[in-house]
Amino acid sequence: MIQNPKRYTVTAALIYANGPIHIGHLAGCYIPADIYVRYLRAKGADVLFVSGTDEHGVPITIRAQKEGITPQEVVDKYYKQIRDSFAEFGISFDIYSRTSKKVHHETSQEFFKDLYDKGVFVEEVSQQYYDEKAGQFLADRYIVGTCPNCGNPNAYGDQCERCGSTLSPMELINPHSMLSGGKPVLKATKNWYLPLDKMQPQIEEYIASHPEWKVNVAGQCQSWLKQGLQPRAMTRDLDWGIQVPLPDTEGKVLYVWFEAPIGYISATKDYFTAKKMGAAPELYTAPVPETTTPGDWEVYWKAKDTKLVHFIGKDNIVFHCIIFPATLMAEGSYILPENVPANEFMNLEGDKISTSRNWAVWLHEYLAEFPGQQDVLRYVLTTNAPETKDNEFTWKDFQTKNNSELASNLGNFVNRIITLTHKYYKGEVPARGELFDIDKELIEGLAKAPAEIAEAIENYRFREGLSLLMDISRMGNKYLADTEPWKKIKDDPERVKTILNLSAQVVANLAVLSEPFLPFTSQKIYDMLNIPILRWNQAGSVNLIPDGQVFGSAEILFSQIEDATIQAQVKKLEDSKKANELASKTVAPAKEAVTFDDFQKMDIRVATILAAETVPKTQKLLKLTLDTGLDQRTVVSGIAEHYKPEEIIGKQVCLLANLAPRDIKGISSQGMILMAENIDGKLTFVSPATLITNGGTIR
Repeated sequence: MIQNPKRYTVTAALIYANGPIHIGHLAGCYIPADIYVRYLRAKGADVLFVSGTDEHGVPITIRAQKEGITPQEVVDKYYKQIRDSFAEFGISFDIYSRTSKKVHHETSQEFFKDLYDKGVFVEEVSQQYYDEKAGQFLADRYIVGTCPNCGNPNAYGDQCERCGSTLSPMELINPHSMLSGGKPVLKATKNWYLPLDKMQPQIEEYIASHPEWKVNVAGQCQSWLKQGLQPRAMTRDLDWGIQVPLPDTEGKVLYVWFEAPIGYISATKDYFTAKKMGAAPELYTAPVPETTTPGDWEVYWKAKDTKLVHFIGKDNIVFHCIIFPATLMAEGSYILPENVPANEFMNLEGDKISTSRNWAVWLHEYLAEFPGQQDVLRYVLTTNAPETKDNEFTWKDFQTKNNSELASNLGNFVNRIITLTHKYYKGEVPARGELFDIDKELIEGLAKAPAEIAEAIENYRFREGLSLLMDISRMGNKYLADTEPWKKIKDDPERVKTILNLSAQVVANLAVLSEPFLPFTSQKIYDMLNIPILRWNQAGSVNLIPDGQVFGSAEILFSQIEDATIQAQVKKLEDSKKANELASKTVAPAKEAVTFDDFQKMDIRVATILAAETVPKTQKLLKLTLDTGLDQRTVVSGIAEHYKPEEIIGKQVCLLANLAPRDIKGISSQGMILMAENIDGKLTFVSPATLITNGGTIR
């Protein structure tokens, strides 16, 4: 374990470019990574923050089929949306790249060829699932079946999303192809395998050298090791991806989990090349030291005094803790990850987040519907971060945390100090006078805070770090409540100067220490204080703001979120759930066959509704008077939940006219109106397309 790294390389998972970003992604790795990186930058550390979109693999081709566009059109569309959403949300990547770039294809192929030339891979012909109707081999995600562990009938060939188990296609019960729906057959194909079984001692030694890893990460790794690692194919039979750089391998591409993590490396190479050429990086927010030599990118990936940290979700642990390190070990010149602080899953309103079911809070929609409130979502997702176990996001909790914690605690304190300084001293910070015990207690508490928050961040306990930050504003609010400057201003104005000076120093400390967690709020506080950006090591002091400093205008940091706003978000989710339920329904099965003679016995006629009224003491029944062309008759129909009486007078309908009369609620009903039932249970009249004479027959 590196004690005093000279520089940091921090990566956040390369997300599939097959859909938008949602809060599960943010809570899983992007917000924690951004907090960590912003803290390192505030310390003055040399840090490179790398991410991008993963643009190969079956999820891309599945999305392309669903949207009726090409895989390239899919990745182009979602790369831009994801990149722009991250930028607006304030995730401060140095590099946001994509694996469809030429440099990534070349770097991945070089990696593969290097390992091939060293004799690392095992070439093997094996039986793989093949779709005879589609005429192609099936990648793991193109195979669906029943999970052998939890019974989920919609588990993929590589993973069950219900229980989180990592699977192989051969383990699925009753597998079928997502392409044709048919049962796949086994067919021989040649692939190249990474011999993880032979590398297990080396991998075990590596993992054992990091006892500081989070329990959930270490536990999953140990589970894999205990079962015994198996060789894993590093190539696939697909037509979308990076071609295998060997002769006679047409139709074979590099396994996405071989090449995708190499994307961190290829993105770094591309970035430094662009800087040397004077080109503007695509998403660049933080300064990187000037470079002078062609190999400077390598210090972030090969220098022994560089600390490499991967931020991911729990479904990617095995790839970043075992498979990618094994690849780097086999290559030999790269550093290995020092830590992989993976989070568990974030659930939503009592259910698992699901892209396919549209059960999610999408970042691009949040940014449009809650403008200027990026930090509210950052705060809520951090306080609920699934650091060691799955956690849950609810809109009600979102509202409570904003109103009761951000607005009433942090925002209230900052606003009061700026406002009181303007009210009593025209916005100029007064000089301190004599210090009392209550002042010294505040000063001591403030002095401890930076180190305590830093310790939490450095150990990837971001929830704890944010709680400690909020304790500072709670401490400030308590100090104000105990000292009551609004009362003392009348009889002891000198004392008020000390109170407001120290309170202003607390606000300045909040500006420094909140930046990793709440960057937009931090900047607003700096603007109100009218002071330059401060370093982390300056925090903890009560001399951050000089006497006489003139404050800017007070600004509301957090507005109250009203019930109606939250109800609208909950309704949106309820509508998604209803749509999912309808989509899962199937039409009613066909009834037994009848003879033509049976059909001929039915006398179906066009009739017009002359009058309609509800049947007393019922919810579903309407009493209708119909002109059948033959007579006027009464029919009782169970449509009151779908139509109001006044809506249907004059409506032409189809009537089964020779149905034997039936007594319903004391009314003799003479016939039955034909209705069509939608999949959601909604009833609609079966009516002629044009006006028909009453009594006209239906043939």
